This record gives sequence, structure tokens and C-alpha cells, in this order.
Amino acid sequence: MADCQQGKKACINGIQMYYEESGNSCAAHTIVLLHGFLSSSFSFRMLVPYLAKDFRVLSVDLPPFGYSDKTKKFYYSYKNIAATVLQLLEEINIERFSVAGHSMGGQIALNMMLQSPEKIDKGILLSSSGYYTRAKRHHILASYLPFFPVFVKHYLGKTGVVGNLKSVVYDQALIDKTMIDGYAKPFESTEIFPALARLLRHREGDLSEKSLQNIETPCLLIWGENDKIVPVNIGKRLSKDLPYARLVVFKETGHLVPEERPKEVYEEISSFIN
Repeated sequence: MADCQQGKKACINGIQMYYEESGNSCAAHTIVLLHGFLSSSFSFRMLVPYLAKDFRVLSVDLPPFGYSDKTKKFYYSYKNIAATVLQLLEEINIERFSVAGHSMGGQIALNMMLQSPEKIDKGILLSSSGYYTRAKRHHILASYLPFFPVFVKHYLGKTGVVGNLKSVVYDQALIDKTMIDGYAKPFESTEIFPALARLLRHREGDLSEKSLQNIETPCLLIWGENDKIVPVNIGKRLSKDLPYARLVVFKETGHLVPEERPKEVYEEISSFIN
């Protein structure tokens, strides 16, 4: 991720939200980028230079990730995170935009489309999560235990950053020191682990089929054929439940579509928006 000083922060819904602006502020179209679980704006570092040629681009660190707050006061439901992003955009005078969400960020984007359809021109779902239910009751109850954040830290540390990257990238040669350091950075703060426990507790589950069928925003779905995290059959199912959706599948591509196929993703988005 770019150094924090290069980004901006705004106090929204009781927390400090971090975001980065790129491209032409006078461009006719704005694209808002939302990263996935355990990630940050860093995950769009390969895609942003392409998008910035044509669009005003805003990359947002969703709470509790990246440089955004990891407070115990925030309610980490998808509905509230989506509302907080919408408030941020209102605060910085972005009235109309398209939204692109990767993985968990796709669910946040879909929630935004339900909450403020009049503000969103197009939706782009990059290997978006879909149809996951709420955490099991015993996991939610366990999240209240004082040592649970330590368990979360241990659980995430078992495979390590490199192990996690190997599971989300098709071409392992892409994994270099810059990528490893960028994805490791959010976990340097110990505050992330109690916040992740709260996210587990508050997350209400992905949108139902009925809710998806009520979304009238035109959506472009981009998937990797070799995605092990959110398999392409989820993309196929979403493309049927969303009334105005088109699915594009890239061969020899895993879950990190914005990192693995930035030029192709840009070309699909540019064609879709224009």
C-alpha cells in the first residue's frame, strides 16, 4: 500500500476511514474500489494505474482493515460497513459512481446497491463472495471470550501470509517480497484481532437470493477459472440471481483477479462502463 501520508482520512460514522484517490478528479466517471477480507487498498495496486487513465478512482480501506480504524465501538455488519462507505462518499462530494468489490468487498458493494441504487451507475464484482451464511451460534458465542482474539491470531498465523497467497494466486511466480509485505502489513497492529472477532460476531451473512433479485444495478462479474476461495460456480449463480448481470471468466487465474489480470480487468471494466 502507498504510505499512509499519501492517502486521506475522514471521520465517518464514529471512525476514521482511510482512502486513496487516483486519476483525474474531473473525469466523467468515478470508480470506488472495495477490497476483500484480510486485505486493503494494496490489493488494487496493479489495477489502479490502468483505471486512473480514464476514471477518477477511489480505493477505500474497509473497517477494520488497512489504515482504517479497528475500534471496539464500530458495528462490523456488512450493512453498516456499506452505509459507512456511502457516508464517506457523501462527505467527499461523490454523488454518482460505479463500485467494484473484490471477494468480501463484493458483498459490501451489493449492499450499497440495495441501500442507494440511485447513486450507483454500475456494479463490478471481482470474485465476489456469495451465499455464505452467518457464523454458527457457538462461534459467535466464543467470540465474546477474552482469549478469542489470541485464537484468531494463531489461526490466521498457521498458514502465514505466503501460505495464504499461494492459495489465492494461480501463478505462484507472482508472489514476491512486495506482495508478501503488502498483505502482511495490516497484521502488524494487534488491534486487528479483537476487531476480526467482532466482524465474525456482527457479520449477518451474504445477501439472500431474494435480495439479489431486487438489485437493478447493471453488474459485471469477473472470475478466475481456478479460484479456490470463491469457486466460479458462485459467479454463475450470482449472474442468474442478479437481474442485469454478465459473467466473464479468465482462464489460468485464481482468486486475486485484480493482481493477476489487471490489464484484462481494466479492459472489461472500461468497456462495461463506456
